[in-house]
Amino acid sequence: MDLTGYISNYLTGYFLVFARIGSIIMFMPGFGEKYVHSQAKVLFAAVLSLALMPATPVGPIEVDDVVLLLGMLAVEVTVGVWIGVMSRTIMSALQFAGYQVGQVSALANAFAPSTGPFAGETMMASFLTISGIALLFITNTHHLMLQSMIYSYEVFPMGHLMLADMAEQAAHIAGKSMYIGMSLAAPFYILGIMNNVALGLANKMMPTLPVFFVASAILISSGLFLFGIAAPHMLTGFLEEFSAWTTTFAFAGE
Repeated sequence: MDLTGYISNYLTGYFLVFARIGSIIMFMPGFGEKYVHSQAKVLFAAVLSLALMPATPVGPIEVDDVVLLLGMLAVEVTVGVWIGVMSRTIMSALQFAGYQVGQVSALANAFAPSTGPFAGETMMASFLTISGIALLFITNTHHLMLQSMIYSYEVFPMGHLMLADMAEQAAHIAGKSMYIGMSLAAPFYILGIMNNVALGLANKMMPTLPVFFVASAILISSGLFLFGIAAPHMLTGFLEEFSAWTTTFAFAGE
């Protein structure tokens, strides 16, 4: 056996695995957060690729054509980026719900620091996003995320790119993410309507009432009270949807 050739073929297979898993890690919630150093992400992806390679259908690969090898790497990177970005899109449901909660609760301060992955994130959205990430690890959902990287080779065989199906599913996931976010924030829509109708009636009966100052205290206190009750259920609902997608890479049609 040619040991040099075997090592070369094994490294080729390893880099193909690293291309997909590394791309997933760069965007996957929890692992790919912006406050995680890029060097740490790359190192973790390299070690994880080496650990998961025996569990994948990828073994030593002999490729003599450089163009073919670059094409295979491009396909693997595309699949990995798609999986990671779609996971991040589902995660944005918490950010969207938190933004709506902040608007209703009068806590959406445009000058507040953004700790989440999206610009304009409110304090409530940051709280939900960080809580959701922590919940992924507390409930061992990150094990499902790691398992999904191996399962991805069954859904997306190496070297095959299903652009039409991926584009269709991406559009569906984007709509599903907004639907999840609106569902999580639904109680706050009702609260906002009730508060604003009540304050509007009060202003009609007492035109001199300083509605802005009165409304701020009422909106913040009622919003925080409802948020304290609804937050556990919001996080649980998100976790169920995220786990369902992670294990199937698809949402059933509505």
